[in-house]
Order: sequence, then C-alpha cells, then structure tokens
Amino acid sequence: MQTTDVIIPAGLVDLASERVGGQALLASDEFFAEKENLLKPGRGIFIPDKYTDRGKWMDGWESRRKRAPGHDWCIIKLGLPGIVKTVDIDTNYFLGNHPPFASIEACVADDSTSGNVLASDDTRWMEILPKSPLKPGSQNIFQIINTQRWTHLRLHIYPDGGVARFRVYGEVVPDWSKHAQNDPVDLAAVENGSVVVATSDMFFGVGQNLTMPGRAANMGDGWETKRRRGPGYDWAIIRLGKSGVIQKIEVDTNHFKGNYPDQCSLEGCHAPDATIEALKSPSTQWKELLPKTKLHADTRHFFEKELSEIGLCSHVRINIYPDGGVSRLRVWGLRNDG
Repeated sequence: MQTTDVIIPAGLVDLASERVGGQALLASDEFFAEKENLLKPGRGIFIPDKYTDRGKWMDGWESRRKRAPGHDWCIIKLGLPGIVKTVDIDTNYFLGNHPPFASIEACVADDSTSGNVLASDDTRWMEILPKSPLKPGSQNIFQIINTQRWTHLRLHIYPDGGVARFRVYGEVVPDWSKHAQNDPVDLAAVENGSVVVATSDMFFGVGQNLTMPGRAANMGDGWETKRRRGPGYDWAIIRLGKSGVIQKIEVDTNHFKGNYPDQCSLEGCHAPDATIEALKSPSTQWKELLPKTKLHADTRHFFEKELSEIGLCSHVRINIYPDGGVSRLRVWGLRNDG
C-alpha cells in the first residue's frame, strides 16, 4: 500500500485541495475522524498504536457505524471553481472500515453559502458520479464527463465508513469579472487558470508548485530538479490562464539556498492551441522575454525594465541554468479577452 501523492493528471489542478482554499464545510457524521482531513496533502498515514477517546485514530474522514437507514455525506467547497475531469476517492489504510460505494453531486453557489444552506432542500444538486464501487486501501479513480463549472461538491458514501483523501482534478474557470480589463493580473497564478504543462525534470519538487498561491512554506513546496551531471539546463512551461501582454515577472527562490539556479531566462510564445509536444519542440516560435540573468539564494527577484516587448503570450517558459529550485513564478500582464 503506497502512501505517496498521486501525480496530478497533465493539465489539471486539484480544485479541492486545502492549499488552494478548498474546505470541508459540513458532514453528516465525523465521529471517528474529521472531515477536514479529506483535503490535506499526501495520501494519509497510519500510526498503529495511536488512539483517541473515540477509538482508533485515522488520517481521513470516518463516520460511525450506521445502525439506521440512510448513508453519510460531506459537502466540499472547491478552492478553485472549475470543470471537474477526474476524481480520486482514496481509501488508503481504510480496510475493514471503507465504504463499499460512493457517489458525487455538484452545485453552483455563492462563495459565502453555508454548509447548512447547501444541505437544505433549497439547493439544487446535480449528480456527476453515480453510485460506484470502492476498493479498500486504494485510490479509486473516476472520470467525470460533465463539462459545467462547479463551486461545491457533495461526496456520498454508502452506508458509512472512512475515506482518507478526496482529490478533484479539473480545469480552473476563473471569474474574470473580478478584475478590471486594464488592471495587471498574475496570468501565471493557478487561481487565474494557469497550469504547468511540462517540465524537463521534477525529481525533488513538482512543477505545479510554481503557480500556487502565496509564498512557499518550505523547500518542498517549490519546483526542484535533480543535480545535472551533463550538458544542458532545466525548464518548465506554463500555460497562462489568459493570453496577455507581459509587463512584470517575479522569480522567487524562497528557501532554496545551496540549491538555487545560478541563472534563469524566460521566453514567451502565442500558441494557444499548441499541444504539449509542439510546445517542447524547437520549431515553436519562442521569443526571449528575459535574457539569461543572475539569481540569488532565498530571494524574490523582480524584473520589469529588463523585459523585452514580445507581444501577446499564451505560454511562458522559464529556463534555469544549470539546475536547482524555484519556489514561485509570477507573471503580471494585461489580459486579452479576444
């Protein structure tokens, strides 16, 4: 039984993760283990001799044994509203106490809507995953074919039991009405719909960390490549949430001290319909946005006057020389809604 994170499907983001603002709002029962565990990092751990005054400590959401008709459920507020593509109902370490079946409903509601209101008959829910069998101690992966934008989900388990983690992989659909047309926005922010589509290497830290909210909590919360022992350099390609004209960039090496890149450069291109393979190809018309520039350890580097005017960009590529770690990349610009 493995306990490491699943690799996020290419081009998708975990819309429900607590690190992007996901919240477990309300559960029908959480007697043995709290609902908030569903959205935490990792797959959950198991400590053989750890107990609480209610029973065995479990790293997940676990309801008591149901002795009456009905089933249990938990309402989740997505941190990033969007289109749900894949879900993972992970029963890691839940063996004799996992739910044999689960289903999922979705709805659209205001950001401030309470769990009690969402649980009432006034809320209109739509089923996006019918009642489906679950395996114990496993990542139960399901594809979702509904293409609507959702803000909240309700996970049903039948009749009771425990789920370690709940992952909701999808495409972020931001509300651009919150940003004035002429206001610069971070086009590389995950909350604005960006996604890291390819990297040369991510041995120590995944590329998707580059676009996460806030500054990195530690070195593991960034993108870090293995030590390069031959020629070349490492790189990451980010599809911007919206095509735009780039005005300012931040390269943050927060927490990277003996392992930050010596230099970096950035390129941009406007190829909104390009495949990942095409973007990695030398034939793609990448234009130099920032020339090769010296970096420093554990530092926020801001570039504005150093940037070339290269026009509209749908993607950026950060190149690091020769290898190392970068915690965050910010790309501010004026978006193009055309």
